[in-house]
Amino acid sequence: MSTALEIEKSVKQIRKTIPSHVTLLAAAKTRTPEEVEAIIQAGVTHIGYNYVQEALPFISKIGAKAIWHMIGHLQINKAKITVENFDIIETVDSWKLALTLERHCEKTQKSMPVLIEINSGREENKTGLFPEKVEDLVVQMSGLKYVQVKGLMTMGPRFGDPEDSRPYYQTTYKMFEHLRKLNLPDTTMEYLSMGMSNSYLVAIEEGSNIIRIGTKLFGER
Repeated sequence: MSTALEIEKSVKQIRKTIPSHVTLLAAAKTRTPEEVEAIIQAGVTHIGYNYVQEALPFISKIGAKAIWHMIGHLQINKAKITVENFDIIETVDSWKLALTLERHCEKTQKSMPVLIEINSGREENKTGLFPEKVEDLVVQMSGLKYVQVKGLMTMGPRFGDPEDSRPYYQTTYKMFEHLRKLNLPDTTMEYLSMGMSNSYLVAIEEGSNIIRIGTKLFGER
């Protein structure tokens, strides 16, 4: 576990390497309450979780001091509690999930910004839509009232040579630009969430404006 001083130092080092328009999102899976508090004290207010249940105690305690991102695969049966607690969902990948989120948002009159997750590497063991299926889903979702498509998200390889991630990010950026030019109603291509600790610099070069960093901020688990 890293100390607050170590985390503050890590935040400063990463901020030196990224442009001001890029949002630094702390991927906080398995991190302690002390580490999450330290990251917020260091000025990182966007916090991401892969699992809803793990995030709930932190959201309950920290609340509006942070902006809470759902960055893991979202199961349909977790849609209601996710809508109630998170500020943005980065992993929408089906019309069924979108409709379920819309129904829960309507009950509380809550607008929910979402990103569409692209499986840019066409990997069978990963969630997300293959690139050629993204446009159809976004067009469908443009008719929703409460769930609002704000951009795209992709994973890319977690380990290995960062350059291996570049084709994944290029594919996602091309789709991002294509969708932006369609000018669909209630759909804005504002956010492109790509890049993790190993590959965020490559991701930024390829257009990312949200980077999801865990190990480089908190240290090894």
